[in-house]
Amino acid sequence: MKTDTSTRPLSPLLSAYRRLAGRLHQAAYRLTGRSAEAEDSVQEAFCRLWSRREAISNDREAAALLTTTVRHVAIDAWRRQQTLPETMVEVATAVEPATDDDGPTPEEREDLFDEVQALINEQLTPTARYVLSHHDYCGESVADIAAHLGTSETAVRMHLSRARRAIRECYHKRHHQMP
Repeated sequence: MKTDTSTRPLSPLLSAYRRLAGRLHQAAYRLTGRSAEAEDSVQEAFCRLWSRREAISNDREAAALLTTTVRHVAIDAWRRQQTLPETMVEVATAVEPATDDDGPTPEEREDLFDEVQALINEQLTPTARYVLSHHDYCGESVADIAAHLGTSETAVRMHLSRARRAIRECYHKRHHQMP
């Protein structure tokens, strides 16, 4: 006999995530200071806990685990930010031209953008490239991208998070290698 999936209750983890996503993002943002890092932290926390979803017995436990995991992931992201220079993606997507003499020149920004594009083309899978470009550059919503790819919003967010992390790590390796 088939069971109706529309009446099946949500897992406590998914229920808590849907209820707390906005507050978790705010908490992560307060720790990281960057919206993209905060979004990545929330998604990373959810994905880490997803494999343990069957062991989470109630909504309260799920909320506590999500809150703690987001906090830890956001702190890790903040620590990485302290050791890395301004990420290439953020510099390359900056819209405002430099107004002072300390900022990069238009030629330097163009070179940086070209380097980011090369990293994206070399290091990311076609799906990750599509998700990153359509979300960060074209401004498409996660829901629209998920619908186009025929996948879940969670999978799109994970692709986005992993793509951003891969670009940051590649940039760091290229520019901070020990002699």
